[in-house]
Amino acid sequence: VYFVPAFSGLGTPYWNQDAKGIITGLTKASTKAHITRAALESIAFQVAELIKIAKVTSLKVDGGACKNDTLMQFQADITGIEVHRAQNLESTALGTAFLAGLASGFWKDKDEIKKLIGNPKVFKPSKDLKHLVQEWEKAVNKCIA
Repeated sequence: VYFVPAFSGLGTPYWNQDAKGIITGLTKASTKAHITRAALESIAFQVAELIKIAKVTSLKVDGGACKNDTLMQFQADITGIEVHRAQNLESTALGTAFLAGLASGFWKDKDEIKKLIGNPKVFKPSKDLKHLVQEWEKAVNKCIA
């Protein structure tokens, strides 16, 4: 099951404002769980499209969706690259605080801050799921047509 959340069209790399969101691949055996998983996986597929364009070799992530280990492992598996999740998932606010602390002299240098950050959790590709990206692209093409 694939879910393409094109509620207001599609952005990069498609740039099609007329695309419509779809759920495809449903059978009579499909359940709510299949649709839920497809919605979660759609995040990873959209990120994978950007990774492909930008030729990224590793990914550093934070934010609410990154709490989901299944999503992070799926991201690593479909892209074939490592995903490094920060210990603190609110890195934007933390980064702002660190910059203010540096500017005010609270911390003497970046090395002092690096000691506070800790090690990220790393999700390494464990299965080759790149073939699923082709199925995602077929689903995207259906919503564009």
